[in-house]
Amino acid sequence: MKTATLRRQLLPVALICLPLMAAAEDVPALAGLALTPYSAEYTVKISVLSGRLTTELRPLANGFEATHIIEPSGLASVLKSGEINEQSRFTPSADGVRATWYRSEDSLSSDETRAEVTFDWSANEISGTVNDEDVRIVLDGIVHDRVAIQYQLMHDLQNGGPDERYVLFDIDEFKTLVVRNVGERQVSTPAGDYTAVGIQHQAENSSRITTWWCVEELGYLPVVIEQHRKGKLRMRAELNSYTALAT
Repeated sequence: MKTATLRRQLLPVALICLPLMAAAEDVPALAGLALTPYSAEYTVKISVLSGRLTTELRPLANGFEATHIIEPSGLASVLKSGEINEQSRFTPSADGVRATWYRSEDSLSSDETRAEVTFDWSANEISGTVNDEDVRIVLDGIVHDRVAIQYQLMHDLQNGGPDERYVLFDIDEFKTLVVRNVGERQVSTPAGDYTAVGIQHQAENSSRITTWWCVEELGYLPVVIEQHRKGKLRMRAELNSYTALAT
């Protein structure tokens, strides 16, 4: 598998966020949810190649900061070193979460990309840099970065179900994700066996379909992620471990 292909397969997994949901009096409440600081790890399989996704959530004075790092492992790490490191800061809002800051550094691909932007909701704009070039983008409605959108979806699952569409800020462009509930099934992971609800999303004009299998007793934490393209399974990620962190 070429490096570029590996990167395209791994990159959507960086959207995956593994927050552990539990009642916690000493961390900020998130629109009716209580988030527990944590670290977690997925094992990612792409054909015979593998990768690793680690996520961490820490509280801030007025919200949270989440960090996602994805990197190849095993044979894939021989083909290419590097990682995709994404960070998001977000605050509670009446309808879920609002991103305030996002940063991405991608050293996994040959054309390394960097982005750092802030979300100014009072001015309705995103501003910052993408690959060292200044950007200023007008916001037209609610937009989520690639990390904060996971928390928004988990919030919506706990409050009647997800919307049909979400707008995603994907480094240098907006994408509309079409979302639907595909029902329940039993799933097995190294972290345990669960009854999970499947939430499927697909960007408009894309053949890639990603399904998150989310567990109610874990606050709709996605424990299995599957990606199909043209009807064939291309990627599967499983929750391997997680640890609640001291506050």
